[in-house]
Amino acid sequence: MANLVVAPIVLPLLAGAGMLLLNGERHRNIVAAVNVATTVALVCVAVILLGMSDSGHPEIREVYRLGDWPAPFGIVLVLDRLSALMLLLTSILALASLVFSLARWHRTGAHFHPLFQFLLMGLNGAFLTGDLFNLFVFFELLLAASYGLLLHGSGLARVKAGLHYIVVNLVASLLFLIGVSLIYGVTGTLNMADLSARIPAIAAESRGLLEAGAGMLAVAFLLKAGMWPLCFWLPTAYAAASPPVASIFAIMTKVGVYIILRLSLLLFGEGSGASAGFGSDWLLWGGVATIAFGAIGTLASQETARLGGFSVLVSSGTVLAATGTGQVSVTGGALFYLVSSTLGISAFFLLAELIERGREPGADVIAVTREAYGEDDGADDTEEEVGMAIVGTMGLLGVAFIGCALVIAGLPPLSGFIAKFALLTAALQPSDMHPGGAVPGSGWALLLALLISSFAALVALTRAGIRSFWASPDRTVPRVRLIEMAPIMFLLIICATQTVLAGPVMRFMQATAQSLHAPAGYVSDVLEIRVQGSRKAGGE
Repeated sequence: MANLVVAPIVLPLLAGAGMLLLNGERHRNIVAAVNVATTVALVCVAVILLGMSDSGHPEIREVYRLGDWPAPFGIVLVLDRLSALMLLLTSILALASLVFSLARWHRTGAHFHPLFQFLLMGLNGAFLTGDLFNLFVFFELLLAASYGLLLHGSGLARVKAGLHYIVVNLVASLLFLIGVSLIYGVTGTLNMADLSARIPAIAAESRGLLEAGAGMLAVAFLLKAGMWPLCFWLPTAYAAASPPVASIFAIMTKVGVYIILRLSLLLFGEGSGASAGFGSDWLLWGGVATIAFGAIGTLASQETARLGGFSVLVSSGTVLAATGTGQVSVTGGALFYLVSSTLGISAFFLLAELIERGREPGADVIAVTREAYGEDDGADDTEEEVGMAIVGTMGLLGVAFIGCALVIAGLPPLSGFIAKFALLTAALQPSDMHPGGAVPGSGWALLLALLISSFAALVALTRAGIRSFWASPDRTVPRVRLIEMAPIMFLLIICATQTVLAGPVMRFMQATAQSLHAPAGYVSDVLEIRVQGSRKAGGE
């Protein structure tokens, strides 16, 4: 079973390579079927891996050593609760986005399906890898695939946003490479567990260089996570992307959040000596500023897709600020919120296109902003008639919109409310803050930011709902297919399930947070030879 750890990387690699060998135009249905089958398999594998990681003991992990080389000399993949959670979340979003794209979006450009699988390979590899070098490799792989996916479907708005996106991420990659080089020059290793063991013994004269490298690494991933003021590119890029691409991109910012969460607690946690808590204050106040910026952006948005883009910023800022508090219980609540908000935002990106499909151009009160945002380029992909209008189309769209709004704004009874309630309850009880953690009053700052962002989201979503469903009574009913509604309802049902099973889910998140804040088990599992537990690659 331990060999299953490498499956989330190998499956999309083989599927993507195989689809490239087929003629996409001539064998479009076969390629689409391979993509769907592989994505379903990834969901099944992720469920099994989640069960393997949740063994009832917080220190049990699966370590897969490629070629049976011991760490830190060989490449290791590490499966724990956090990586298993991110794998499952990624595969669920991928399945929903892919099914939605089968209505017509996968036909609007070349190589959609191979790029989709290569993106999943990069995402899964980033969540599983145990060293910074391979993190860079997987990071570049997912970025290369995302470039093609963002430009998929062409159009002036996508080309402009895509070029900006490429430049920004190339800068992030350069900073990543420089930061990794500085860290390796000081420590002599790039294995994350080995770094955690060596950092406390770094000489005082070299610690500044180490922290400079870590700072450059942090900037690269905070840019990807969309932390203010590095988030200027995100709303435009996500709004310009096709709906299924924007939906899967909802997990892309969480790659940066995941790595910041992982490395900040593993490398600069309580046991890292003089570097304990390095950058935690920046995460806290940068996260709060990101929440505020995202809240203002949601109020200013006149397009539903841009509203979704700014909601992504609020989501990322919330998790980053929670990480900066340095509290175990807050981290657990933040993980619950990460899953809930990502599912809700992903569903909202899919829903936005269906809502806009039946509206007349220029129907908005402030429609002139389309030109200001560069979206009125004459390349309207939604003009093509898609299928037949299903029974009760507007009613289903309205119910789905209300569900997305409840999750994103954090209102009862769905999972968004439970997530924010858990976050704020923990933040106002700073009893488990590690040394070098957040400053006093961080809980109240997070409380104020979340309340303001929830109110802003409620106002913006209410306005968008009124404009979409009630302001134009003579609007054309959009032609919506079941294959388009099903993924949206699927994601919302998962949010509802997260609400019903809030107790077990929250216990899992708290156990995950406990292991993150106590990384000694992670270090020993990776660096030491395990007599019992997982089989090693090439072993038994």
